[in-house]
Amino acid sequence: LPAHKPAPATGFSNANYEPGNQVPYGHPQYIPGTYQGVAGMGSYGFQVQAMGVPAGLAVPPIQNQPIVKEGTIWMPIPPSLPNCPPGLEYLTQIDQILIHQQIELLEILTGFETNNKYEIKNTLGQRVYFAAEDTDCCTRNCCGPSRPFNIRIIDNLGHEVITLQRPLRCSSCCFPCCLQELEVQAPPGTPVGYVVQNWHPCLPKFTIQDEKRMDILKIIGPCVVCSCCEDIHFEVKSVDETSTVGRISKQWTGFLKEAFTDADNFGITFPMDLNVKMKAVMIGACFLIDFMFFEHAGDNQQRTGVWQ
Repeated sequence: LPAHKPAPATGFSNANYEPGNQVPYGHPQYIPGTYQGVAGMGSYGFQVQAMGVPAGLAVPPIQNQPIVKEGTIWMPIPPSLPNCPPGLEYLTQIDQILIHQQIELLEILTGFETNNKYEIKNTLGQRVYFAAEDTDCCTRNCCGPSRPFNIRIIDNLGHEVITLQRPLRCSSCCFPCCLQELEVQAPPGTPVGYVVQNWHPCLPKFTIQDEKRMDILKIIGPCVVCSCCEDIHFEVKSVDETSTVGRISKQWTGFLKEAFTDADNFGITFPMDLNVKMKAVMIGACFLIDFMFFEHAGDNQQRTGVWQ
């Protein structure tokens, strides 16, 4: 008998696989949902069942199970794909991610600014990447949220797969010639895209560019960026701003956490078939937005718009 191969999932073709467009056969599928994950789907948020397999045929073995390291569940390691920067294969399988900033006890007790650390997870709660800021002590505490930074993003093998570099720039739209910019490298040393702040008198606006500085997407935030009892959404739109293709959301975390820490939670949605390089640049855009609008200064006052 010929080897059994399950039919492709709805919406996916069974040939001509291209990176960033489909989930390869043999890898765990997930059900798109809210940022809170999917309940009741097994110990890791999903389970694989043999459905409709003819009698006498063996079920293909389950490969690339979630990896548990020091109590943390990591997303399964996907295979290498052609034309995909190493380490970005994870992004071909997801259209939503969560970014959780870790709470630093030293900052809470002393107000001393430490390097930020973040967990990047999928909707099943599995860690996809871990991100850590690499900035010297003097820069962190003298420049505050406006500081230049390097953020290194590593995968579950400990490899640095994405590097974010933010130069020292002005933080106000009063200076249109020196607005914010972020370079995204994947792998480190190879630029794959940029996040560039656009001048606007009222709205936070950014452009996502590819490695050739061609405009790919726009990001538009609300006029008043105030985190008070509700989520704040930055819409990701097409270049002509006529259609919405994704969203970067700062999630409300409660009065105590918002008042006494600068540890923020973000959710990002993007099309499944978006180029993985642009997905990486959207992650970079989320970090830039966090530093610009939600990283509390020394007086614990949150910036509420482009003029402050």
